[in-house]
Amino acid sequence: MRLTTRALCGAARAAWRESFPLDGRDVARWFPGHMAKGLKKMQSSLKLVDCIIEVHDARIPLSGRNPLFQETLGLKPHLLILNKMDLADMKEQQKIIQHLEGEGLKNVIFTNCVKDENIKQIIPKVTELVGSSYRYHRGENLEYCIMVIGVPNVGKSSLINSLRRQHLRKGKATRVGGEPGITRAVMSRIQVCERPLMFLLDTPGVLAPRIQSVETGLKLALCGTVLDHLVGEETLADYLLYTLNKRQLLGYVQHYGLGEACDDIASVLKRVAVKLRKTQKVKVLTGTGDVNVVQPNYPAAARDFLRAFRSGVLGPVMLDRDLLQGPPAAEP
Repeated sequence: MRLTTRALCGAARAAWRESFPLDGRDVARWFPGHMAKGLKKMQSSLKLVDCIIEVHDARIPLSGRNPLFQETLGLKPHLLILNKMDLADMKEQQKIIQHLEGEGLKNVIFTNCVKDENIKQIIPKVTELVGSSYRYHRGENLEYCIMVIGVPNVGKSSLINSLRRQHLRKGKATRVGGEPGITRAVMSRIQVCERPLMFLLDTPGVLAPRIQSVETGLKLALCGTVLDHLVGEETLADYLLYTLNKRQLLGYVQHYGLGEACDDIASVLKRVAVKLRKTQKVKVLTGTGDVNVVQPNYPAAARDFLRAFRSGVLGPVMLDRDLLQGPPAAEP
């Protein structure tokens, strides 16, 4: 029997729970020795820092930010950058800002580092924040040092490179990538501006040791903050299909030429695999001997589905839309 979208949500939760590390399991094991050391190194570098820039994915502006940042990094001036705005549905931008202000986050800038959109707003805002704060023993230092933090793969290194393009007319200073874990250690200072003289510290992405809910974890994974195979590509594709159908975002139907929307992930991936010629020959033992059977390559189809979403081909998405409507519903 084919499930409805609503039924799919309930039926798939058990599988999602099994496949997503949660409820006391240590998230840091995804990057062995990487995250805990990174957080400690950030804390030890605080005396050199005038301001914190936290970068997060604009598709999940209310989900998945690491609460340990605020606890560990103290009372430094704080600017939240919601990056990848080109991939997010920005219709409810004002609601997002109001929601964040309610959490005490009054300094928020949406950016697109690919096209350097809104990047020029950052240096003036940082200068304003530092100028209105007490710099302790750095009061006589004319240069600014800013630490860039965030969960993995939200565009921290891309932001630094974008700032350098805008203010120094220089190329890449840090390596960027489409998967988490590219930045492995707190790096030496990187200049991003001449007037005022400003340096940034790039840092490794650090997830919270515990993720609030299955749904939050899946949103983070869907945005690429953890490696796909650790959650399961087909599990993520299932959650993506559920989300797109729930939001009535049916761009995938046209993109893959499906004819109509479908809430059965196996059926969708089969048709995607056939369309993209991602099939494989498998030998099946029968009573008359081995028979070669052509089967869809479901993992390859799932990877393409996720890639299409993350590149924006399926259209902009706001994964936190439910949270903007009110408090999140308790999970069944």
